[in-house]
Amino acid sequence: MLNAAIWPTLDYSRVPYRLYHDPEAYQREQERIFRGPTWSFLGLEAEVPNPGDFRTTYVGDTPVIVNRDTDGAIHALVNRCAHRGAMVRREMSGNAGEHTCIYHQWCYGLDGKLNSIPFRRGIRGQGGLDPGFDMAAHGLRKLRVASVDGALFGTLVDDVEPLEDYLGAPVLAQLRRLFERPVTILGYNRQRIRANWKLYAENTRDNYHASLLHEFLVTFGLDRSTQVGGVKMDARHRHNITWAEAESDTAELAQEAYGAARVRSNYLSLKEPELVRFRRERADPLNIAITSVFPSAVFVQISNSLAVRQIRPRGVDEVEIFQTMLGYADDPPELTLHRLRQANLVGPAGLVSMEDGEAIEIAHRASKPDRDSTTVIELGGAGVISDRDYRVTDVPLRGFWSYYAELLGIEPAGAVR
Repeated sequence: MLNAAIWPTLDYSRVPYRLYHDPEAYQREQERIFRGPTWSFLGLEAEVPNPGDFRTTYVGDTPVIVNRDTDGAIHALVNRCAHRGAMVRREMSGNAGEHTCIYHQWCYGLDGKLNSIPFRRGIRGQGGLDPGFDMAAHGLRKLRVASVDGALFGTLVDDVEPLEDYLGAPVLAQLRRLFERPVTILGYNRQRIRANWKLYAENTRDNYHASLLHEFLVTFGLDRSTQVGGVKMDARHRHNITWAEAESDTAELAQEAYGAARVRSNYLSLKEPELVRFRRERADPLNIAITSVFPSAVFVQISNSLAVRQIRPRGVDEVEIFQTMLGYADDPPELTLHRLRQANLVGPAGLVSMEDGEAIEIAHRASKPDRDSTTVIELGGAGVISDRDYRVTDVPLRGFWSYYAELLGIEPAGAVR
């Protein structure tokens, strides 16, 4: 039985492998996290600019439609017909005045209301639905929707804290920094990883791996632990911002640090240096800003590449990373081209993301046979969970697990928060 006794320590510095592989844990996550009192990223207002525009997405493994109504209002609806539970919209995007289920043609408005049912009165007085059938009670289930400068979040729970309180001041400020100007969509990519979704959620909070696993990043100075940087979390430590300042270290300092650790950092060469050039766009010096929002959103700035990643669980053993690549609507053409070129860092065949996928898969496979053993999460020190002004740390992972345990009802007495 899944309960608080699963934790060997009170500071979440030991995570049982069982939690990555247990079907009971997965089902409880869907009920208490994704369909519980959390806000999940749905998409961007820029993706549905016109009346009738829609996109399909997920909250956990629950399919969702996001659309703009004829009056300009944005709705988020569970993408599941009331009749037999079929997915109503199977396309990724489109424009329509209504949503009609292919199975039996039940038709819903853009606000989710059930508008029509074929043969509702039967044929020649036979069959059909009872006269008292309540159409209003069988529309598409609605999510609550809130926006931060065009970034849309939804929740399936009515009694939930306001989105701004849920995000907290540091994350809210970082999202407003990213969406300070109207954005444009440069493209999408999807990456399927044969591993549990939480391994990816951990990976985005894990500063330790970035310049060790990703030789490209450290060699060309895009992301090095020797840079000025750190981690900043909300008060509950459920979300995290990993940040670093451009040109805050030197090649000599990096070579000394990585050389002493026997990490290769100068093996690669680059025939096109423009690919890694950081064009400063803001008053601040950040060239790395990776904002992980519990449970399943990651807002990413790597140099001039901008993106939003959505973590979509596909059962215990698989996760899909759906990534939206961004620019700003007022970008000059040469900056748009620069962003697109740097987008080659990420995605299924990216210079960076491909390595993340492989690392996560080998962790998932190797941990599966010995579910009573645990990870060791102590970089940055055990005990207290707090912000750090350095990057050799995995403290934010413990913040993730702390909130996870609370929501799943397996938080031990006296646990660190």
